[in-house]
Amino acid sequence: MRSPSKARLRQVVLAASALLTACGSAGYSVDSATGACRQNPAYCATLAGEETVVPTAVRGATELASVGAALRVLTANMKASIERELVECAEWASDTVNRQHFGGNSPSRSQCQEQMGMDPCGKKVTRAMHLGREKHYLALQCVEDKLGALIPGRFSLEQRYRYDRQTGEKQLVSREAAQALRQQGCADELLGTLEPDVVIHSGNPLEALAIYDFKFPCPSTNEPRWNDYPPGHPYERFSQGAMYKEAFGVKPHPVAPRWGVYP
Repeated sequence: MRSPSKARLRQVVLAASALLTACGSAGYSVDSATGACRQNPAYCATLAGEETVVPTAVRGATELASVGAALRVLTANMKASIERELVECAEWASDTVNRQHFGGNSPSRSQCQEQMGMDPCGKKVTRAMHLGREKHYLALQCVEDKLGALIPGRFSLEQRYRYDRQTGEKQLVSREAAQALRQQGCADELLGTLEPDVVIHSGNPLEALAIYDFKFPCPSTNEPRWNDYPPGHPYERFSQGAMYKEAFGVKPHPVAPRWGVYP
């Protein structure tokens, strides 16, 4: 089904506006895409490049179906805009942390390999790992602001998914539920869950349109790559990228400073 034309959308919005004005006593109102949609994405739909909201209370079935179909397609222009913001956030986060620790210079290979301590499991923590966590944190904060303005209600950050390889079904796992399992000593219940950094979706986090993970190679000349799951893990012999593609049905991409959106 073809998406409605801009002229048709404007006609629908004008008609809706007139109807809602006449029915003001009923408590209806027309809001902007960055208002109502940010608060409740299910209430309205925004077409790429259009600051237009068609209230569900007055749309006809045809318009609803067309707009719903449009939300399930990531246009080339919108994809390019999203990826531009992701790359800018990755580079800003990396520059900010490097400036704090190295006066703006990038760490050398030997600096990246320096041991900073041990994790609770007795594995060494390198400077590269420490820097990566700092940069990752800043990059996600940046993305929340930028994509919140660009595609409100159509992205998730660090959303955890429980994935059944036999049925292909996915379930959302909230941060609160994950934290509760850890506190109860049941962290093994999270083994096999997937947690991409950025999921672009239709408004429903289970309907992924694009997947991205931030990578901060140290030194920066290292090629960004997907981590492999270790022996004994449910996904051993697979990489993060391979499992994302299997579970979500779209090709995931690493995003790294200097390298941009990596193939």
